[in-house]
Amino acid sequence: MKIFVCVKHVPDTASNITLNGENSYDDSDTKFILNPYDEFGLEEAIRIVEDKGGEVVAVTLGKESATTTLRSALAMGADRAIHIKTDAQFPGSSITAKALKSVMDEDGKPDMIFTGKGSVDTEGFQTQYRLANAFGMPLVNDVSSVSLEERSVTVTTEIGNGAKQVVRMSLPCIIGATKGLNEPRYPKVMQVMKAKKKEIKEIDLSVLGIDLSCEKLCMEKLESAPERSGGKLLEGSVDDQVAELVSILKETEKVI
Repeated sequence: MKIFVCVKHVPDTASNITLNGENSYDDSDTKFILNPYDEFGLEEAIRIVEDKGGEVVAVTLGKESATTTLRSALAMGADRAIHIKTDAQFPGSSITAKALKSVMDEDGKPDMIFTGKGSVDTEGFQTQYRLANAFGMPLVNDVSSVSLEERSVTVTTEIGNGAKQVVRMSLPCIIGATKGLNEPRYPKVMQVMKAKKKEIKEIDLSVLGIDLSCEKLCMEKLESAPERSGGKLLEGSVDDQVAELVSILKETEKVI
């Protein structure tokens, strides 16, 4: 069983990023982590290999600093890692999917591919779909349970408003993990030390033969999220409160 896990090097959502004008920022003091949703996928892949045998290969596309995220994946239990290196600030989902497929094709055919349901930075929620299309594989995203059989897998996916759907797919396939799938393990000191000796293969994005001009994603503007205004207590009778609420929504908030 060969399982690839696509991971992303993302800012910790509790960290602060300093904006420098409308289209630049300083993240030099920002803590970066392994994308939390990817952790669920990585943990599930490790559990499958521990039970069935095989290997887990973590793959990322990112800057030099993304090596730390791969080391985190290796400390959790991935067998080895592949780092597709690029200086691009926001490589889009189209380029990312093509790069991931290219290195997986070179490394060997996957039996399964895990991703997170999305990344907590750009929240594009497209890469796994583009990757599935490129491979011609079935995909289920937002998965909260996985049951592996001989050459198929049954998953439960969250479809909104508390509803769930059970889907069975043949292998190979792609699974986008979400919170609740499992409880990711916390690496111990010895595992962190061993991770430093595990293989990280480095490949420059420029050598993969991908037409980078096809990427249409660009950053137009950056701005801080507005501070939330204080709550307003409506007084008077129910009719008065409803009338005032409607007036606020129409004239102040302009949402109706």
